[in-house]
Amino acid sequence: MPKDTGEKLIASNKKARHDYLIFDTYEAGLVLTGSEVKSLRMGRASLVDGYVFIERGEAWLDAAYIPEYLNGSWTNHSPRRKRKLLLHRKQIDKLHEKTREGGMTIVPLRLYFLDGRVKVEIALAKGKKEYDKRQTLREKQDTREAERAMRQRNRTGE
Repeated sequence: MPKDTGEKLIASNKKARHDYLIFDTYEAGLVLTGSEVKSLRMGRASLVDGYVFIERGEAWLDAAYIPEYLNGSWTNHSPRRKRKLLLHRKQIDKLHEKTREGGMTIVPLRLYFLDGRVKVEIALAKGKKEYDKRQTLREKQDTREAERAMRQRNRTGE
C-alpha cells in the first residue's frame, strides 16, 4: 500500500500548450532508478526540452531533466538520459502510426506522483504556426478582459 495517496504535481510543461495543438493525452508510467525517484520527491524536474519517441515498439522519454540526487553515490543517474515509458501495446501502435503520418509529435505535458508512483502525461500534438500562437494569445486576452469587465459591472451593480 503506497504511503502517498492522490496526485502531487512535480513538473509541468506550460510551453507545450503554447507551442502545440493538443489532440489526445495519455497517462504513462516511467521506468526510473531509485536515485531518480528520490530526486523527484524533492520536487526538482523539468520537461521543457523533453520529447517522446517510439523505437522498436517501445516508447521513450528523452531529454527530460531530472537532476542528480544530492545524497547519491557513484551509482547516481545521468540527468538527461532516456527513460522508458510504460504504455499498452495498442496505445504505442496508435501513437507510432499517427507520428509516422507526418506533422504530429508526442510531447510530455506533466510529471506527477499518483498514489506514490511516478506518472507522465503525454500528448499527441501538432506544432502551431506563429499566427496560431498570436491568435491564441489574443483570445486569452479577450476573455480575460471580458471577465474583468463583468466582475467590475457586478461590483458596481450591487
